[in-house]
Amino acid sequence: MAPANRLGISDLHVSHPENREIVENLRPTAADDWLLVAGDVGELTEDIEWVLSTLRDHFAKVVWATGNHEPWTPREDPVQLRGEERYRYLVDLCRGMDILTPEDPYAVWEVAGGPVTVAPLFVLYDYSLRTPTAVTKEAALEQAYEKGVVCTDEFFLHPDPYPSREAWCDARVRESERRLAACDPDLPTVLVNHYPLVRHPTRILYHPEFAQWSGTVRTADWHHRFRARSVVYGHLHIPRTTWHDGVCFEEVSVGYPREWRRPGHPRNVPRRVLPQTRTP
Repeated sequence: MAPANRLGISDLHVSHPENREIVENLRPTAADDWLLVAGDVGELTEDIEWVLSTLRDHFAKVVWATGNHEPWTPREDPVQLRGEERYRYLVDLCRGMDILTPEDPYAVWEVAGGPVTVAPLFVLYDYSLRTPTAVTKEAALEQAYEKGVVCTDEFFLHPDPYPSREAWCDARVRESERRLAACDPDLPTVLVNHYPLVRHPTRILYHPEFAQWSGTVRTADWHHRFRARSVVYGHLHIPRTTWHDGVCFEEVSVGYPREWRRPGHPRNVPRRVLPQTRTP
């Protein structure tokens, strides 16, 4: 039997038929493979359930961290829940399929080198990853609208019952910090979040104005504070491996067909998270 791997994938966006076919054909490399899903599988609850149930049928275990698309409230979705209530609905959906979420006890992997705590996260963003010329959120949004680079979250991602998305982010950061601080201090971690926890991966964005919807400066030291052996993220649709302070960061997104069809695009999905074969 082949040794088990810990694999990561995100940004499946199955509203595109070509991406739906990718999901249908995903298979583990070994019977005990786990799959870390770092968000943005779809927008409609029907699609989200189909993706996650399909992956759960194929992999020994699935861990899901929501992206920004799953909590949208599309007009055509029969489930018209908003904000926190919609997120909790999706958490319950996952639990019914035996899929781990950011609200569940963190699992511990037994891997080469010893046990590792696997922590799926949902921390959102607070518009703090602004361009150097945008001092405030208002200035950052003005720049984005002027350039025509505006995240659809502004229309479909409702923060209810919080007064704003940054207030929701504040609550999520505080809760995630509390739970991560309570983990076994002797164990390293694998942190799974839709957004990169550090600013650096956003610096290669073609439109730097989009970075404000890509996380928060408040997580910049989490890979160090919480002993990360690997950080798994998506959102940027730029799959690659980078190293920060000696920690491996894996961007595991599939992206849209127009992106992964480009010549030279690294279409190795899902990407292996552990064991690691690359070095900084």
